[in-house]
Amino acid sequence: MRHRGRNLPVNRRTLLITTALAVTAAGLPAAPAAGAPAITGPVFPDSFPLPPGFQPEGIAIGSSPYAFFGSRATGAIYRASLVTGRGEIINPGPGTPSLGLKIDKRLRLFVAGGTGGDARVIHARTGELLASYRLADGASFVNDVVLTPGGAWFTDSTNPVLYRLPLDRAGRLPGPDGVVRVPLTGDIAYGTGINANGIVRTPDGTGLLIVQSGTGLLFRVDPRTGLTRTVDLGGELLTNGDGLLLDGWTLYVVQNRINTVAVLGLDRAGTRGRLLTRRTDPRFDVPTTVAAYGRRLYLPNARFSTPPTPTTEYDVIAIPRH
Repeated sequence: MRHRGRNLPVNRRTLLITTALAVTAAGLPAAPAAGAPAITGPVFPDSFPLPPGFQPEGIAIGSSPYAFFGSRATGAIYRASLVTGRGEIINPGPGTPSLGLKIDKRLRLFVAGGTGGDARVIHARTGELLASYRLADGASFVNDVVLTPGGAWFTDSTNPVLYRLPLDRAGRLPGPDGVVRVPLTGDIAYGTGINANGIVRTPDGTGLLIVQSGTGLLFRVDPRTGLTRTVDLGGELLTNGDGLLLDGWTLYVVQNRINTVAVLGLDRAGTRGRLLTRRTDPRFDVPTTVAAYGRRLYLPNARFSTPPTPTTEYDVIAIPRH
């Protein structure tokens, strides 16, 4: 029997084999579910749709070619193949937002719960809710999350505090009362609007970086004490700064309402940096955050300036990483 793979160009065949191996190793499905939004065209499309009315906010991508998105409307989690652009809802959500997302090597999605004041952990393959944590009582806006070797850290755009879910060396989740609250002190001053938003580690891994959307300032946080110091960017502001992505010593900052990604070069400790470039794309429609896979960056268009309806269209844009 003639093998169909022999008719593929070598580079395309290699890509498909590599992708299949990555998916198999990750334990994720080898193909998206039938009936999901269809994409025609080349492998790894430059854009793909999300479900109508989804209202995306966060994105997470692990080691396999799948992206995960949270809905700020219902908290649903949508998984899409980066190979085809097709996907499915894997968790219907609690009816409160799912904002920032991160995935670990154990296929656990850590989800920031926005106005729900909570954090959730969901299995990325099955969609099963593994754990839920009450982070705040009263008004709160749990906005984003970063994973470190010692735990998951969450920002709150309403309250000057970081929340940590400690993880032991085996990666075990804490019990429901295991949340650690670290008040933010020092240079950051909370005001009206969106305060601490996106969060990443410093290049040397010793601190955390958070962007304050309302002021456009970037802060370095000592995770032991919560002390914040303003990062010296030479006078540059990151107005409407939202999601952050650290790639080595390069920091990508999504500036949502101005449809821009600022690219910064940082020092090792994350105490100073300089603007390398600002990138935009005519397809941007208020992107909120960014994740990387291969040579591409992926950004969901949140479309904050478009009144949401059950039929409002949303999509994801891919741009070159460099």
